[in-house]
Amino acid sequence: MLDDLEKYKHHPVVQQLQDPRMLGLVVFAVIVLLMSYSGVKIIHTNYQLQQQIAQRKQENDIQKLKNENLKLKNEYYNTPQYLELSARQNFGLAMPGEKELLVPKSVAQAHIPADAPTISTDQEAATTKDQPFYQRNFQAWVDFFLHRTTAAE
Repeated sequence: MLDDLEKYKHHPVVQQLQDPRMLGLVVFAVIVLLMSYSGVKIIHTNYQLQQQIAQRKQENDIQKLKNENLKLKNEYYNTPQYLELSARQNFGLAMPGEKELLVPKSVAQAHIPADAPTISTDQEAATTKDQPFYQRNFQAWVDFFLHRTTAAE
C-alpha cells in the first residue's frame, strides 16, 4: 500500500498541489467564495427588508384610507340630511306640514299579493341560525337593498 502511495508522490498533479503558489491560490479561492456567500446573504436580507417596508407602506395607506372614510362619515353625520333621516327613522318625526300615516298590520297584510312567499318569524330565525356567517351577511345586504325589515329590528 505504501508502494502505491510512493507512485503517486511523483505524479505531476500531486507535485503541483505541493507548490506554495498553488496553496496561495486555494486560500484566495476560499476567501473569494466566503466573501461571495456573505454578499449573497446581505442581498437576501436587504430584499426581505424591502418587502417588509413595502408591506408596511401598504398597511399605512390602507389605514389612511380608513381614516379618510371615517372623517367622511363624521361629516355626513353632521349634515342636515342625516339628521332629518335619523329623526324620521328613530323618533317617527316629520317635517312641518307633513302627516305621518300609520297603517295597521292587518290592513297592510290584506294588500300583499297572494303569490308572495310568506315565512313566519320562527321559521326565518331558525333558518338564519343554521346558515353560515357569509350567507347571513349576504342575506342581510339583500334585505337592506330591498328595504326589507327583519323581526330583530
